[in-house]
Amino acid sequence: MVCENTVRVIKGSSSQTGRFVLWQMSPDMWHVELALGDSTFQAGCNGRLVWRHTPWLGFHTAKGPIRPLRRALQGLDPRTTASVFADARCIGENRINGEDCFVLELSADSQTLKARSEGPAEVVRHILFGHFNQKTGLLVRIEDSHLTRMQFTCGESIDWETTIVSYLEDYRPVEGIMIAHSGRSVATLVRFEETAMSHTKTMLEESWTIDDASFDVPGQSADFFNPAADLKSESVGQAFELPQVGS
Repeated sequence: MVCENTVRVIKGSSSQTGRFVLWQMSPDMWHVELALGDSTFQAGCNGRLVWRHTPWLGFHTAKGPIRPLRRALQGLDPRTTASVFADARCIGENRINGEDCFVLELSADSQTLKARSEGPAEVVRHILFGHFNQKTGLLVRIEDSHLTRMQFTCGESIDWETTIVSYLEDYRPVEGIMIAHSGRSVATLVRFEETAMSHTKTMLEESWTIDDASFDVPGQSADFFNPAADLKSESVGQAFELPQVGS
């Protein structure tokens, strides 16, 4: 699958417009490239490891087991969405845009959280909430909550809580598969400092539209999803100071 999108990101009173292109090959290979302003970001998975490329860190690997790209869950890949929520539990119902929905909750287990922790950074919690239209079965809202704790030798700690809420709209068929052709997200990053009993909050808003999507792309090979040869391990401290593309 290949999907080309127009994206607009808002932070405070400023905004930037860009594009991202998503390539995916079943079952676990994907690659996304985002051009925003003067910067280009990449992330990918070749079925064995997840990697990223940012202007400030270059190519680096992401710790933990391979996992699907969050953007694929934003109405772009119903099969991946169904697979991710296969073991979720139903926690209730709600209404979105006047439509009845059921809500599924999926929490990362302790083994997965431990695998994604590194050094002083402990991944404490990762929870997904999927809101599915009861009539169509389509995902219309997804909430992603992620809590990481940085523990320092002096005994102090800092908690980082990242929450992303996405609304998926304008579902239309592409080669018989229902794809959400537009959507919007609000990402909130809150930093809690234990000793100061204070916190800082950063918020980003994003809206996107799908310009083109197609399946069974001729010439797409598994080699395309491999990272560059100069991979390095991700610096945990830097990773939580800066935004990450694709997750």
